[in-house]
Amino acid sequence: MKVYFYHTQNIQYCLGRMSEGEFPSHFLYGACHLGDHGIDVVWHRSPRKDRSRIATALYTAWRILTCREHFDAIYATHYKGLELIVLLRAIGLYRRPIVVWHHQPVVKSASRLRELCGRLFYRGLDRMIFFSKKLYDDSLLSRKARPAHMVVGHWGADLDFYDSIAVSPSNNTFTFIATGKEQRDQPTLIEAFNRTRRRLRLFIGINPDPNVPNPNLDAVRRCKPADNIEVKEICGLLPYEIAIDVAHADCVVICCHKTRYTAGLTTVVEALALGKPIICSRNPQIPVDFDREGCGISVEYGDVKGWQRAIEYIATHPEEARRMGQRGREIAERLFNDKRDAEEIANVIKETVGEIIES
Repeated sequence: MKVYFYHTQNIQYCLGRMSEGEFPSHFLYGACHLGDHGIDVVWHRSPRKDRSRIATALYTAWRILTCREHFDAIYATHYKGLELIVLLRAIGLYRRPIVVWHHQPVVKSASRLRELCGRLFYRGLDRMIFFSKKLYDDSLLSRKARPAHMVVGHWGADLDFYDSIAVSPSNNTFTFIATGKEQRDQPTLIEAFNRTRRRLRLFIGINPDPNVPNPNLDAVRRCKPADNIEVKEICGLLPYEIAIDVAHADCVVICCHKTRYTAGLTTVVEALALGKPIICSRNPQIPVDFDREGCGISVEYGDVKGWQRAIEYIATHPEEARRMGQRGREIAERLFNDKRDAEEIANVIKETVGEIIES
């Protein structure tokens, strides 16, 4: 069996850095391990980043429809850029099944026309994989959702990659670290650390183009971080470089705005893999209950005092923080790792292709 693997990220860049040991395989959503389960992969060749969404959809459709290699299904990390193929599948003009990760809940549109178009579009997705049971359950409230075509996956980190760079934290000042850029609540985080005076390394993803807004950086500058907060500006996808800094830290903090999706999940699985305790905004979409599992502390959205209490608890209970990290690593080994993810994906693909053959 063989699948065509589509990704919104530059696959060739990821594979190139992976070959040098500087990129974790989970950014390719289990595709690197499908071969262990009897599924070969045709790698999509990513277009230039400056293409519009329509141009990307046209390019993707052309690459798939003119692909000379035989494949049995399309496996995609997102439907963005894949819209034309999905629509062709929905109206019966494309025969191969499509398996795709769905990052947000399926919701009802306020517009009747958009809702009708959405129902047609979702008929083109043979399987949707959700990052958490909450995303799955919320999607069931929409008439576009088809339970028989929905599954919950366990997207997790490349443990071998993080084991290869794991180092002990510094024995000097207890250090917190914040990475990631999606929906981050910088004002709440900075205010809490300004008050506690605990050491924080704050990574801010920026765009080097001066004509493109940098909302995260602007928010940080408005908040005026105290001298206990080290702000580090980064540009691009740098998981290896960031992971080294995370490995040297004592605790990972993830302070987000309220969203309908798993904002912060990449940072969560990295922290679990590295055995770091976590303080995280209480996002019900995240598939880990930090308080119940004993691997971290959850804080309500925008709760500065709650963040202060959590920061102080972790900083003044280093042994408990260490045990939290150990519990987190056990969760990663049991549930959230790329090899388990690949096994689940392989089973979904085989089941989906089998249904098409039988029909």
